[in-house]
Amino acid sequence: MINLIGVMLVYFYIPPNDSGLHALITQRTFLGIFTLMALITAGGRLIDAFYDPFIGKTSDSSKSKRGRRIPFMMYSIIPAVICCVLVFFPPANLVSRMNVLWLACFLTLFFMSTTTYLIPYYSLLPELVTSNEDRIRLSTYQQVGFVLGAYIASLTNNIADTFSSLLHLSDRTGCIQYSVISLAVLGGISMLIPVLTIDEKKYCRALPSSTPLLKALKESLSNRNFLFFIIAVFSYSMALNLITNGMMYFVTVLCHIDASQGSNLIGFMILTALLFFPVINLLAKCIGEKRVLVVSFIILGAVFAGISLLGKLPATPIVQLYILLGVAGFPVASLGILPNALLARIASDNSASTGDNKEGTFFAVNFFSVKVGQTFGLALFAMLTIYGKDPGHDFGLRLSAIFGCALCMLAAFIFTAFKDTGK
Repeated sequence: MINLIGVMLVYFYIPPNDSGLHALITQRTFLGIFTLMALITAGGRLIDAFYDPFIGKTSDSSKSKRGRRIPFMMYSIIPAVICCVLVFFPPANLVSRMNVLWLACFLTLFFMSTTTYLIPYYSLLPELVTSNEDRIRLSTYQQVGFVLGAYIASLTNNIADTFSSLLHLSDRTGCIQYSVISLAVLGGISMLIPVLTIDEKKYCRALPSSTPLLKALKESLSNRNFLFFIIAVFSYSMALNLITNGMMYFVTVLCHIDASQGSNLIGFMILTALLFFPVINLLAKCIGEKRVLVVSFIILGAVFAGISLLGKLPATPIVQLYILLGVAGFPVASLGILPNALLARIASDNSASTGDNKEGTFFAVNFFSVKVGQTFGLALFAMLTIYGKDPGHDFGLRLSAIFGCALCMLAAFIFTAFKDTGK
């Protein structure tokens, strides 16, 4: 569902001219640079970001009979599914103020619902396993699930084509809405599986934390490694959101490929990333997570630079894109696996040294950093589309890729200050 929002939101509400969709909100700018889509998404993400510490701390302090994490996960599933669907069912099929209010409301509620699930979910990682090798292995399995979810979300247009064929629908908006419903329900079923199968009381021994919220936040941010970690994550998240929101545009506008072919390209990148998973595990064990992550940031920056040149080089755009996505497989794999494993180590080390189990707080602050980065990334992409997002007028899309390159290089530089203890 998160990837569904990331891939389709801007494309659905502010589609390119040849998509068969209608614009649903205005692209009028405020103060010359801020689009309405940028303000809506930024506002929703920021509200959700400030909600993160509350959920993290409440989860840390929970004394529920089912454990500290599972109850939060259980009660967030239905709201997340409903809000995800409603984001793509605006009240008007044309540019309308009602659509603006609708999107602002249900996008924010979707963000908050998924936060209520994800912070407790990721907080289970340092509690279920204790060794660094096991953390990396479990984080790898989590990332397998995430990339498969990303691939399924990339099939939105393909599934819409199937609905169009089976139900004889000519309305492209309606076909995408049917596709969204099916994917959101599938996502909700997947979210339910850990809730029903993990016995938190049996496998997690952590006691509820009694540290007040503000003190817990101050203590987590006083950790030098954690501070450099979340700053680098902020920069990387901003860059990643640029490419996530721009993917459909890069495919259709810069490469002149039908939108339904986007899933093949994303599937190729995901397959490449999966092939790199064992390599990432081995490299992390041999040279440490820090070195692997720094190299990954640099490689991803180079991929962004390549995206800015799509269609400008001698090779055909589709060949260029396949090469870039193949190269991106390595950083996609490492940046999906290692940050969560590294954060689990930081939280686990802190609990061991202080005797206070604040895993949820650490993951909440990390999510706060990620979401603020995503907010700025999405807002930046929406603003840059002002400078061109259509065939023959694509400077804004190329500019977004250049910004992505710069942000990845910045993340690499910041992360060099991280002290890898190799525990």
